[in-house]
Amino acid sequence: MDNERRWYEKAGEAGDVVVSTRVRLARNLRDIPFPSRMNAAQRAESERRVRDALFQSNSPIAGDFDFLQIDAMSEQQAGSLVEKHLISPQFAAHGKGRGVLISKDESISIMVNEEDHVRIQVLREGLALCETAETADRIDTLLNESLHFAFDEELGYLTQCPTNLGTGMRASVMLHLPALAERGALSRIVSNLSKLGLVTRGTYGEGTGITGAMVQLSNQITLGLSETEAVENLRNIAKQLVDAERESRAALLGQIRVQDRIARALGVLQTARLLSGEEFMRLSSEVRFGVTAGMLSGIDLADLNALTASVQPATLSAKAGKALSAEERDVLRAETVRKALRGVA
Repeated sequence: MDNERRWYEKAGEAGDVVVSTRVRLARNLRDIPFPSRMNAAQRAESERRVRDALFQSNSPIAGDFDFLQIDAMSEQQAGSLVEKHLISPQFAAHGKGRGVLISKDESISIMVNEEDHVRIQVLREGLALCETAETADRIDTLLNESLHFAFDEELGYLTQCPTNLGTGMRASVMLHLPALAERGALSRIVSNLSKLGLVTRGTYGEGTGITGAMVQLSNQITLGLSETEAVENLRNIAKQLVDAERESRAALLGQIRVQDRIARALGVLQTARLLSGEEFMRLSSEVRFGVTAGMLSGIDLADLNALTASVQPATLSAKAGKALSAEERDVLRAETVRKALRGVA
């Protein structure tokens, strides 16, 4: 049964703190202008060549992908892909001339004509930086056999934004840090991490806010470091944050006010008839805390991850097959959550 689940419906290594891992590679075709300077014909050419590089390869993984044209999708369908971290919000908002290749288990997406010609993304549950980077590297090698990505001996991979020069790699982990946030340590940690070449972002990447104590931590430096060094650096820091969060949780769980807050959060989620997305994320953060601490039973982290993915706004509308009003989404979200948490105590 577990093998049939998508990556965002599972829990992996250090899953009590690390929700997911992502590695993204930015690549460009050397004989076509960067996307910001392409005309319609060049966009179509770029898309055709990337598709052919995958589907006409001899690799057995080629048959595992589907190609989706963004401007042929509904706003709800594209929004659902954003919520699953398969495409960026900017990619969904400006879909003309853009497409995405997505593996059937939704762990790999290849955006075509985003900020760069090719954005390879690999996602995994839990802390899995080495495995995720290896998969991204295999996809990169496969595509490069026929696409021949733009590369300079001194600057590395050439990208539209200079901050991506070099490896063109952004590795990140999504962390659930309620205890560190509760103890007021999060802002200090964020400040210190920037000195180590790492950056924190909101739940859905750059420009988004932190909801439900979910923090995205990623490498900031792509030039002067190898991909292996960047991954190892991020992995070491992530493991330190896991230890710090676990220690903080242990200190907090003995407090009756924290136990009460977790119990109240569960009670609201089990009985609410209207539930906004923001309220769900805030309350489910408490429930997740309670589950990982062994205070609550009847549901595991994998089920919580699957529930969180299923009740995001666009995903609810996409499943309904139509645009839902905010109240309709809140009703459907509350119903879905009540059903999922029925046996939790």
